[in-house]
Amino acid sequence: MASTESNFLRDLYQSWTDRMTANPNMTLDDMRDVFDEWEKPTKEPEGVTYKSDNVGGVDVIWAIPVDADTNKVLIYTHGGGFVVGSSSSHRKLAGHVAKALGAISVILDYRLAPEAPFPAQIDDAVSVYKAILASGIQANNITTVGDSAGGNLAISSVLKFRELGLPLPGSVIAFSPWLDMELTGTTLDTNEATDALVKRPVLEAMSGMFLGENGAANDPLANPLHADFSHYPALYINAGSDETLLDDSRRLHAMASEAGVNSTLSVVEGMQHVFPFLAGRAEEADNEIKKIAAWYNNITG
Repeated sequence: MASTESNFLRDLYQSWTDRMTANPNMTLDDMRDVFDEWEKPTKEPEGVTYKSDNVGGVDVIWAIPVDADTNKVLIYTHGGGFVVGSSSSHRKLAGHVAKALGAISVILDYRLAPEAPFPAQIDDAVSVYKAILASGIQANNITTVGDSAGGNLAISSVLKFRELGLPLPGSVIAFSPWLDMELTGTTLDTNEATDALVKRPVLEAMSGMFLGENGAANDPLANPLHADFSHYPALYINAGSDETLLDDSRRLHAMASEAGVNSTLSVVEGMQHVFPFLAGRAEEADNEIKKIAAWYNNITG
């Protein structure tokens, strides 16, 4: 049974849904202001400092835990349907993850759609990755991490690295990744009543802005469910049982496992979309981050 504390995220999502429903003509700027409240469920992690920077031409925030191994880097891509969200809305979550993993994290303010449609977001991730490699960090000490649309980017950017012949990161972590731009997942319908935020009309609008005039919903770099996962790094995927995008995580895990990837899927009962946002507040999020840390330590040796 979900903890009382975890209701904070559900209630926040419901308030966003109510506000968007009440104002169907909400401007994109206003929607971005709403989604910057995403940091509210996350308690400030202790012993983590932050620094604004520009890496590879992309504005970022570094999350730097005390005593972290600065040779281990997490590249964090935030969620928000490629349209909303920011490094600020995800700073605390990235800080919790970095602290648990004993690494430092760089949170990207990649370009957003519709102003910059696909593949601008992947291009920004590539630029940051190349810059971090050029700084002397070894590829196997880098992990791509992301949630929702940012989980897609954490996965698809590695596919792009492979296409470019770059050395691949040591691991990939995805929270509730939104992968299917064709919106064919069964849980989009079966979990419609339990997911307080992610509904088909919202996804349709955001995928349209993301793909723009030239993007294709079945392009493997936009929709990794069409990708070849041969020779892909170790992968950790988590999701909540109540969310509409659950099927994306299940299908990704099945595909990756079939391709021989060391893939782990963790589905937590009663949880909403990107429930690790409850870090420091609810036991479900804290326990999940501890599981990820144990997985990461096992992968990195």
